[in-house]
Parts: sequence; C-alpha cells; structure tokens
Amino acid sequence: MTDLETWSREFFDFLAGFAHRFPRVESRRQAASYLRGLLSELERKNGWTLAETAGEHGPQRLQRLLNFYAWDTDGLRDDIRTCVAETIGDADNGVLILDDTGFLKKGARSAGVARQYSGTAGRIENCQIGVFLAYAGPQGRALIDRELYLPSAWTEDRQRCRAAGISDDIAFATKPDLGQALLKRAVEAGVPFGWVTADEAYGGVSRLRRWMEERAIAHVVAVPKSQMVITMDLGQSRADRLIAGLGEETWHRLSCGEGAHGTRVYDWASADIRPLREPGKAHWLLARRNVNDPDNLAYYICFADESTTVEELVRVAGSRWAIEECFQAAKNETGLDHYQVRGYRAWYRHITLSMAASAFLLWLRQALKKGDQSATRPRP
Repeated sequence: MTDLETWSREFFDFLAGFAHRFPRVESRRQAASYLRGLLSELERKNGWTLAETAGEHGPQRLQRLLNFYAWDTDGLRDDIRTCVAETIGDADNGVLILDDTGFLKKGARSAGVARQYSGTAGRIENCQIGVFLAYAGPQGRALIDRELYLPSAWTEDRQRCRAAGISDDIAFATKPDLGQALLKRAVEAGVPFGWVTADEAYGGVSRLRRWMEERAIAHVVAVPKSQMVITMDLGQSRADRLIAGLGEETWHRLSCGEGAHGTRVYDWASADIRPLREPGKAHWLLARRNVNDPDNLAYYICFADESTTVEELVRVAGSRWAIEECFQAAKNETGLDHYQVRGYRAWYRHITLSMAASAFLLWLRQALKKGDQSATRPRP
C-alpha cells in the first residue's frame, strides 16, 4: 500500500466522524475535496487551486459548498472541539487561549472588512478580524472556535450587512464579548481545561475577568501597566508602581516554555492583591521582565487556588504563545487566510473547514506518537 493510499484511509476514517454534518452526498463529497486541498502542499489554497487539486474544471462546486449547500457549520465546529478535547484534553494542565488575528482584504464588501488595527500586520490595515479560541495542552494545541468581529460601522448599516449575508439579529459585539461567548461555549461543552489566558486586549477588560471568577475559572491574563489593582491594605495602585516597589529578591529567573528560538527565560515577580476573596482562592499581580532589557516588563492579573505556585502561573502565562503558533500553522498548512470569499456564512465555513484540517493533522500526529507509523503527511 502506498503512503498516499494509507493516508487516504486515515483521512476518510477521520472524516467519517463529521459526515452527519453534511446531509447530502454532494456536499459531503465536496467537503472531502475541500479538506484534501487544504491539507495538500499547494502554496496558495484558493478556489481555483483547490478545484484543480480535486480534478474540477473550475471552482464553482467548491464555491457552492461555502455559499449555498445546506450543512451544519456550527455543528462541525462543535465536532472539531470535541475531537481536539478527546485527542489532547488535560483537565489539570489544559489551557484555553483567547486571541484575534487579521485577514488582509481589498475592497469594502467582504463581511466585517474595515480599516482597523491588525496585530498580524502590526498596524492599521484594511482587513477582517477573527476572534479565536485555542486549546493547548502538554500533547499539542489547536484552534477550537471562532467568531468574525463586525465593527460598529457594519452593524449600524443593516443594508450593508444584508448584502454580505449578515442577518438583522446579529448586533455589535466587542472582541472581549466575542471571546467570552467562545469561552462560554467551551465550558458548556465540558471541554477539560485548568486555565484561561489571553493578552491585554482581553485581560484588561474587568467584566471578562469577573465572568471567569464567578465560575471559578483559573486564569492568567495580561493587563496594561496602567491597570489599577486593589492592594493588600485595601488601597489602589497601578500595576507598574506596585511591581516597582518590590525588592530585587522578589524576582526569579524562570522559563515559561519553549519558543521558536529555544527556551524562553525571563525574570518573574508576583505580589498578592485583593485581600477580600473567596475561601481557598487567591489573586496575584504577576510581572515578567526581559533579562536583557530590565525596562521591558509585562503584567498579568491571576486568579486561582491559593496553593498555586509562581512556577505554575509562569507556565500558563507562557502558554499564550501557543495560539500564535496555531495561527501560523493554520495559515501555512491549512489555508486559514487563503480564502477568497465575501459572504458572512462563507467566511465561517472556510475557517471551520481549515480548523477541521488542522484538527486532522493533530489527530494524525497523536496516532504517530502512539506507534501507527503507517500514517504519513499527504502530498498533492
């Protein structure tokens, strides 16, 4: 049996678990073709190149998959989340990570497109912004949920929304609000995790932190240096000023995990905050200092069991980079940002299929680790 034949067997075994989300044979067949194209080593994975890989004369059928065929997009998302949880779930060490990424676009007709800040580009660009939830554990990482951010300029123009396929019941929601919705779905689905982490765009929003506290969700979330915190004497202090008052003996050099260039080592310090707390729980302000540039600091608000160690808080803070790796891998390997669609529903369908392809690669890697050496990465 050739490697491609072996891989195809594994792929269709995996796909069979999602088949019920595609009620018609044609939609199921086109979904399989679309996923195979996303998993191929094509440099660009747009409608035309995916169609060529599938042996089609043009992209029309695959475009119908994204725009017209009846299939359960959110149900597929739920299946992806379940697959990832079953493959790498860890109730103690698993971390849910919130972040967003930009998709550069031309024109003004694609759903949610606007001139807005893109962390991907590091500047204001004409782009769409997707808010994502990733799962990271000791065995791997993957994207498990997504929402398209719609700027208020869109939601205040219902005619423009309708032209892009956005229904009248979809109202404006901030990125942290979308992030909270993603977390809520994961919690309600019973995803096994121990922690939540996010950058300061999400961590700096007090209502999101309160929502997690009310549900006893342990978290380590970045906040700006100007973040006000309650000190142990019931006063208030900016995060940077509270940390600046700590002695040098408070700082410890610790690794927060492996990065692209090796072990990521920083100096870390923590201070207790918020003395009024639930029994058995604690709050900390955690600070990270660059070893080579002591003026380069980052700050985190933490909530967890009172017995939690600084080393554990540092591990969770460092795990936030896993979602950046998910974005990079999905864009490079499964065409996350290669789409050429304008409609609201089509965006969700392409992104969800890309996430399914990434989940397959995760599933396949775990099978290899367990000793199934017959499975291989597909080639076009």
